[in-house]
Amino acid sequence: MNAMNEALTIRPVQRLVTATRTLEGGGFPVRRPLPTQALPDMDPFLLLDHLGPVAWGPGEAIGAPAHPHRGFETVTYLLSGAMEHGDSFGRRGQLTPGDVQWMTAGSGLVHSELPSADFMRDGGIMHGFQIWVNLPAKDKMIPPHYQEIPAAGIPEAASEDGRIKVRVIAGEAMGKRAVIATRTPIMFLHYTLQPGATLDEAIPPGYRVLAYAFAGDAVAGPDATPLPEGTAALFGEGDGITLGAGNDAEAQVLVLAGVPIKEPVARYGPFVMNRQQELVQAFEDYQAGRMGKLES
Repeated sequence: MNAMNEALTIRPVQRLVTATRTLEGGGFPVRRPLPTQALPDMDPFLLLDHLGPVAWGPGEAIGAPAHPHRGFETVTYLLSGAMEHGDSFGRRGQLTPGDVQWMTAGSGLVHSELPSADFMRDGGIMHGFQIWVNLPAKDKMIPPHYQEIPAAGIPEAASEDGRIKVRVIAGEAMGKRAVIATRTPIMFLHYTLQPGATLDEAIPPGYRVLAYAFAGDAVAGPDATPLPEGTAALFGEGDGITLGAGNDAEAQVLVLAGVPIKEPVARYGPFVMNRQQELVQAFEDYQAGRMGKLES
């Protein structure tokens, strides 16, 4: 462990959650640690989907055709592959490995994320994440907007010996601060740890914290609780976490931390509001075309 551990109250691992396997969008495979029966919610995060990795042959790749959103944010983080996105207000763009799209759906839009034309033609490995982040009531009807950060624009840091690296997508870690602005306090960190490496990272009290091992086996908490690939650790109270890699292989871990919004949640499919009548209004607005239309 590094010296920082002496100054931090390390959060214990409260429980482990094994990701469930399901199909999303047009039928692509995901592993989902949140929400599950074991972890139905983790305010302010609504969903964590681990997309793939899946190898697609030419013409086989599947994405998420046109679908609406209102009342929350979707974060797409691509590790490999290539995606094209579009929305009902005419915004178009591409995601390539390492890129992040932080989309604030707010008052609503219709959105699609599909394999790029080149990827569809050639095939390859698609791998990444989609995270849903709730919005507080005061922000649920703000105009939709994007923060799109290319791979080269994501701040990165490394330990002096180079055995621990982090990409700082939201919040702050290892002395680097994210360029993405969030509506509520959030940390979204991607760690790569070489075999046997251990890290202590400060995360303020009041944040809920989850770590998900998505490549290799990790360890977490003051007791080095094993964190197998495809498993999430939910942490208790404290002001820091400990993460490490097993001795046999590199580990990659996604850390999500955020201050709970502590508001009622009314949720159905692609809409997340505070009250049931707001959900009804969202469906009416979508069906009436008030979120725009997108052909995919």
